Parts: sequence; structure tokens; C-alpha cells
Amino acid sequence: MLITLLSIAQTFHLFIGTYTGKGSKGIYVYKFNAATGKAEWVSNTDSAANPSYLAVSPTGKFVYAVNETGGDKPGAVSAYSFDRNTGKLDFINQELTGGDAPCYVSLSKGNNWLMVANYSGGSLSAFGVNSDGSLNPFSQLIQHTGSSVNKQRQEKPHVHSVVFSPMQDYLFTSDLGLDKVMVYKVNAEDSKPLEPAIPPFVAVRDGNGPRHFTFHPNGKFAYLINEMSGTVGAFKYTDGKLTWLQEIATHPSTFKGKPGSADIHVSPDGKFLYASNRGEENNLAIFAVNQTTGKLALKGFQSTEGKTPRNFIIDPTGNYLLAANQDTDNIVIFKRNKATGLLKETGDQIKVSRPVCLQMLK
Repeated sequence: MLITLLSIAQTFHLFIGTYTGKGSKGIYVYKFNAATGKAEWVSNTDSAANPSYLAVSPTGKFVYAVNETGGDKPGAVSAYSFDRNTGKLDFINQELTGGDAPCYVSLSKGNNWLMVANYSGGSLSAFGVNSDGSLNPFSQLIQHTGSSVNKQRQEKPHVHSVVFSPMQDYLFTSDLGLDKVMVYKVNAEDSKPLEPAIPPFVAVRDGNGPRHFTFHPNGKFAYLINEMSGTVGAFKYTDGKLTWLQEIATHPSTFKGKPGSADIHVSPDGKFLYASNRGEENNLAIFAVNQTTGKLALKGFQSTEGKTPRNFIIDPTGNYLLAANQDTDNIVIFKRNKATGLLKETGDQIKVSRPVCLQMLK
């Protein structure tokens, strides 16, 4: 009986965002058992255009998805209600994001502000969230300007992520096109909640191409994955300010190919950091985190057993890591060694067309 109760306590809802050009119906819901590493399909949406990044409300009642489109079909963000009992999503409403190719969405812990990064639009937009989970039209649209050294990929701003600080009082916006992490002060009571912080940005090395950004569980350190250089930047964090600590490669020194780094996460216990590499590598770089300094030390690499690991997630217990391979239509489940940080393939996979985002609800 104890084993059964423990298994139930470690069961979470897994949400999978996809690109929908090859048969996917949009967002898929699974139950994931963090005691056994097994996943079971529950439901999926009937149709949703490229829900490539998801955010789940802290209450678990709502799910938000960007619709990564552009041009004749302007970028949008959609709101869904979620029923924990049935595991089903019901569409609430949709709003335009004000920029093409929205690729990242974050929800404040108070569930009152939703932030969206528009990659091709080079902008970010802020949406007020109503008590029923519905979205108001964006109340603020911030357009970045400028470029950087790579004239093919950094010809203009490309906002790639929007991440709230641990205290929700700042928003960190990685811009691949500018080689900067823009920092905004969050005033949750204002109709236009964002204003440039002081200082308003942190610049990284030219050509790095900042992509995703995450905080250490202790709130004292932050980490940035640079897509174009294949590196991770480590920072000390204090009250909206980032102080550079280190830049470390996500690939071996012998690698001579073109980097294509994507996602970054710290284990729940804060001891290890993982970074995904696409392109020619298709693996996860594994780093140990120095708990005193925040600096990283490379521990090894793990193939993701597929192509283009755009996104991955560590379950809340830290027992398993799930890697979503966009171009081989599989999500591979790995068992984590909590002592070494290393990964071992379990043999279990989830088959979904073009999976590109994973989120879990505790």
C-alpha cells in the first residue's frame, strides 16, 4: 500500500507543445509517474497552430500556449482551462502578440501577468490575465532595436525568452539578435508593467546568440545558454543585477562543427545543470554546480537518442529527465543518478509528432 501511495504522490501531468505541420493536433497531455518513469496518454487538443511553448498556471487550472506563426497568420497566444480530474484542456480565448513567431511564454506566480517573446518580431508583449484565465489584449509591446556581428542571424533583434526573477520583480529577456539580456523592472499593479531596469541590459560576447535563461533554485545564480556559440554563461544574481562569473562550452574541445544549443535547466536540488545541443551533436551536456561559487564543471555528455533536442525537462522529484527530439518525433525518458548527475536511458519513449516543449504540473 505504501508503494502505491508513493507512486500516486509522484504522478504529474505532462504537457507537450508541438509544431503542427506534420500531423500533430497541438498540445498533448500525459500522466508521468516519477516513481516508475512511465508515461500514459490522457488527452490532446483537436487543433492548435504551432503551440511551441507552454506555461502552466501555479494553480494548475490554466495552460497558455504561444502560436508560433507570422506573416499572413500573425503570432498569437492562447489560453486554456485545465481539468485535473479528466486531464482535458478547453480553449478559452486567443490574443495577438503584436509580433511574428512568438516562441516563449511566462506566467507570473500571481497569475495576473503573462509575458511573450516574439522571435521574428524582435519584441515582447505583456498581457493581463483575468480570474477566469482569459487573456486581455496586450497592454504593452516593447520593440527591441539593433543588431550584432552575424549579419545572417543577428541582422535585427530576435527575442528568444522571457523569464521572471525568483521574486517576480524583474523580467529577463534574452535577445539572440542583440547579444544582450535585457532586464525590465516589473510593476505588477501598473497597466504597463515593464520598465527598463538600471542597468537595462547585460551584454554577452559578440556572436554568442543568447537563447534561454534560468535561475538556480537558491536564487543566487543564473545561467544563460548561448545558441550560436554553444556556451553557457554563469552569473551571480542580486536584486535585478547580473554579475558575470564564467562562460563554459557545451561541447568537447575536439568538436569542430557548428553549435546549435537550445535549452537549459538546473536539477531541483541545484547540484547539476543540463544543456541541450542540436545540429550535429544531439546531446545533453551535464555540469556540476559549485554550490558556493555558482560556477560549472563539465561532467559528461548524453546522447538524446534522436535529432534536434529543442527542449527537455527534469521532473519535480529529480528522478527523471525527458528530452524532446523535434525531428525524430520522440521524447526519450532518462533515469537521473542524483549523486553523479549522469543519465541512463530507460528504454521508454513517448511518440509525438515534432515535440518542442515540455512542462509538468505538480
